[in-house]
Amino acid sequence: MQTTADFDPQNLAKSLLRRRRQGALATLMAGIGDPYCSLVNVASHPDGSPILLISRLALHTRNVLADPLEGARIMLAGRAEGAGTDELDNLRRRYLNAHPSAQAFANFKDFSFFRIRPSGAHLVAGFGRIVDLRPDQFLTDIADATALLEAEQGAIEHMNADHREAMNLYATRLLGAEGADWRCTGCDPEGIDLQAGDTALRLNFPEKVTAPGELRKMLVALANEARAN
Repeated sequence: MQTTADFDPQNLAKSLLRRRRQGALATLMAGIGDPYCSLVNVASHPDGSPILLISRLALHTRNVLADPLEGARIMLAGRAEGAGTDELDNLRRRYLNAHPSAQAFANFKDFSFFRIRPSGAHLVAGFGRIVDLRPDQFLTDIADATALLEAEQGAIEHMNADHREAMNLYATRLLGAEGADWRCTGCDPEGIDLQAGDTALRLNFPEKVTAPGELRKMLVALANEARAN
């Protein structure tokens, strides 16, 4: 399937991964191999891979732990891995930014953060638009963005505290959404994530940014563009 003027499967796959707040987690029943599907809340890692907060008492978590190579199987295939100590803070922060109500149970002993490391994606975007994608085609390369990711939370808090007008302009003028209490929940080299209630949006940058200074300039330029529309 070739990219056309009105259909870019790679960008569509990236957008879906960033904007979706829920997903169907399909696992195989431990011991018998029967399929089991459940609805879970999802947040995104800076590279776009999904982050889950799931209870070890839940059946889907027991399935994941029993056979971690058979993780998510609907649309996105990959391996679900429990958060290591080196990435737990980042996964926790990103997930709770997207789902702040989860703070109430995130510290329960039976709940753990998992990250799904994709091995491929099956994109269905309508008749004649069904594409299989490799991870490098829909994940964000963050290898050169360490400085940006270290500054991410500070940037999010600053935008939400001092620039809510800009958040609303991004959503309404650049993305065509209704006016609401839009807030930033994440930023990465390719864009920022916005959310109001249960609605999530993705604002892509016209070019990649890898440092805090570049991010500031990009956000100012996008705000000016929004005001001019």
